[in-house]
Order: sequence, then structure tokens, then C-alpha cells
Amino acid sequence: MQTAREPASGTHSFMPPQLQKTGDVACDSYHKVDEDVKLLKNLGVSFYRFSISWSRVLPKGTVDEVNHVGVEYYQNLISLLLENNITPMVTLYHFDLPQALQDQFDGWLNPKMVDLFNDYAKFCFEAFGDRVRWWITFNEPWEAALLAHGLGMSPPNKKDIQSAPYKVAYVMLLAHAKAWHTYDQEFRPMQQGNLSIILNTNWGASKTDSQADRDAADRYMEWWLGWFAHPVFVNGDWPDVMKTTVMKNSEAKGIPNRLPEFTEEEKSFIKGTGDFFALNMYSTSIIEHKEFPHEVDWDYLTDRKLEESVDPSWEKGAPDWLYNTPWGLRNLLSWIKQRYNNPEIIITENGFAVDGESELEREAALKDTQRVEYLTAHVNEVLKAIQYDGVLVKGYFVWALMDNLEWMFGYRFRFGIHHVDFDDPNRPRTPKRSAHVYKEIIHYNGFPRHKEEKTEL
Repeated sequence: MQTAREPASGTHSFMPPQLQKTGDVACDSYHKVDEDVKLLKNLGVSFYRFSISWSRVLPKGTVDEVNHVGVEYYQNLISLLLENNITPMVTLYHFDLPQALQDQFDGWLNPKMVDLFNDYAKFCFEAFGDRVRWWITFNEPWEAALLAHGLGMSPPNKKDIQSAPYKVAYVMLLAHAKAWHTYDQEFRPMQQGNLSIILNTNWGASKTDSQADRDAADRYMEWWLGWFAHPVFVNGDWPDVMKTTVMKNSEAKGIPNRLPEFTEEEKSFIKGTGDFFALNMYSTSIIEHKEFPHEVDWDYLTDRKLEESVDPSWEKGAPDWLYNTPWGLRNLLSWIKQRYNNPEIIITENGFAVDGESELEREAALKDTQRVEYLTAHVNEVLKAIQYDGVLVKGYFVWALMDNLEWMFGYRFRFGIHHVDFDDPNRPRTPKRSAHVYKEIIHYNGFPRHKEEKTEL
């Protein structure tokens, strides 16, 4: 591994055996920093979001052992970005827990992770904070809680859908809050930066206008986005509907409450620990109410009492969950405005993987019409949300700069606006049509004047 990086939780287990791929090289950004920053400069971006690999800087996960070569790599990346007038936004945790901490502490199921993560965050604030003003603690804690510990779809591949997702969310929220307070008290006075947590969600559209379906759609949003947003941006506690439902369902089975209860001190500690609302959004689901029999084994999914579907007329992407539904983004932004007191929002991920693109020859892949349509339509809905709905959207990041390793899906799903040839050891990058369109959007901070009709209601 590069720079003596120790294994992380996904080092050996992200790839299903049938994919016959690893992330050892991926798009090889480690050796192509100069080239990739040139791509960014050519696009005209003002920000670039990247993540620090915890085990690259702290091989065993603790500050007892520091990999100085790994630290230097990130220092050089930050320097190069700033030299090109690109502001770094740094994510501390993007799904890769040091394997040593998983083995020793059972990872995010253990409350000791709160202090361990804080030590890591503090190390990064000290090492990089003099030149980094935008920090993210966790990218999509929903993924670690539900997919990794509930459904076993990603490392550490645990399958405990009844209680583990709730336990992990509890620990990660406390870890986020502690890192926020550490930054606020020890580093913000001098560094003058901002820190938040990236939350992901689909938009949940009610199948009918019935009260039952509207309530189900609301539960869908609360169990996905509100699960983390309500504690951070409202009152330090879970959404009310989640608290009452999980307690009721636990009592019905004669077991202790599966949802950890925050103390009053913890609520005060968590409340207000987001300097901005960081949002990842890709798609929409249709939601309807669903009743379950009394004898059902209540868990994170059945607690919601709903069923998800999609409209067969929607344009589908490569993953089963991805559809081009730009109107869903505008609805979601308005929902966030109403629920969370009109926060400043930065869309930190939004993008599209064209179905079958990984099987195309390069020249065909470069003509990514579907991605262009997705990108322009979603940006257009963001502009509507700003202009007509009064939503305070302050930034937009497309996912992704280039084709890359998409976790457990390997290289099958290509989200990049730059094509990467993974069969070539040099991993050459080539801009797709979407890169040229995105460059134009950045230049005009929207669309050029002759396309203004696209922003009409």
C-alpha cells in the first residue's frame, strides 16, 4: 500500500469476489496529484472536496504512531490546490476505518470510538488546519450505520438490522459532536474555519395524496435524513416519530428500547454542531404506507412502516437505486429549509452513472448525453430552489471528478465527468462531454444568458 498505509476496514473486503477487482490502484490519484489539480483548474472550480484516509496518517488509528509520509502527501495536495486558487474541503471519514480499530474495539459499535475519532480529528486540525477552512467529520453516517452494520453490504459487513444501525448512529453522532466542540474551542478562534457532517438521502415522494401515504413519506425522510439532521440541527435528539415508534415496537416484543436514549447533557452537546448543511442527493423514491403483521420482527426497515417503489417511466442509471429525478432535489431542498430553519446548504455530492458505460469504448463513453441531461436538469432545479423558494444553497459539487472505485460495486458504475482507462497502467484521464458542460456552468455560476429560459418555473 502507498506510504506504508495500514489496512482500513474496506481494504480487503469491498469487492465481491465476482468483480475480481481491488482498490489498490483505482484511478491512482496518489501519483497524479499534479495532473488532477490541472483538471480541476481547467474546470474553473473554486473548491475541491477530498478525504483523508485515517490509516494513511495514523496507521494503527491512534496518535501513538504517525505516518509522516502520509501527512506530507496531504500537505502537498493542499498546497497545490491553494496555489491554483482552489479551496480545499476536507472529509475526515469516508467509510475507511483503520482495521486495527475495528479489530480491537469492534469499530463504531463501541462508544470508545468517540474519543478515538476526536484524537484523529484533533491531529488533522493541528496538521492541516492552518490552511484548511472547511471540514467534514463524516461522509454519510447513514451508510456506516445501516449498510455496514445493519444489512452487511459494506465493511465490517455486520448483519444486525434490529438494533446495530441505531447504536452506530448514536456513537457517530457523539463522535461528530465531540470533534465539532474540539474544533470550536481549540482551533476555530485562530483558524476561523467551518465544520459540519455530510448527510445523504433520496427524496421521498408520497405515492398518493392520502394522509397515510404522506405520513409514510415523512417517516421515510425522518428515518433517512432526520435520523442525523434532527439531532444536529434541531434539538440534539432523534426525531419524535422515531423515538415513539421504536419504543412502542420494542415494548411490543418485550425487549429493551432498541433506540439508544440521549441524556440531557448529550442532547445539549450534539445540538447545533453543524456550521452548514452538507447534503448528498442522487435520486427519488415513491413511498406508500405499509402495515406489518403484529408478529413481525421489528427492525430499522420495518419500523418505518412503508414501501418504496419507482416510476417505470423514470430514466434509470447504472445502479438499481439511481434515477434521473431532478424535481426531487428541489423538493428536498425546500423540505430542508422548512425543517431545519433555512440553513445554508452545500450540495456535496450529486451525479449520475450511465447504465452500461463501463462496457463502452472510450470514444462512446465520452459522449455521456444522459449525464449531461442529469447534471443540467439538477443544477436547474437548484437555481429554482434559490430563486423561487428562497433556499440558501451556497455551493454544489458534482460526483465525481473522474471515474473511480465505487466501493462494493468496483468499477462497474462510472460517475466521473472524466473518463479513466482502468486497463491502462497509466490511468489516462479524458474529459467527457459532461466535463465541458460543467465547466460552462461553473463559468456562468449557472447557465449562460441565452439559456435563461431553463430556469423558468
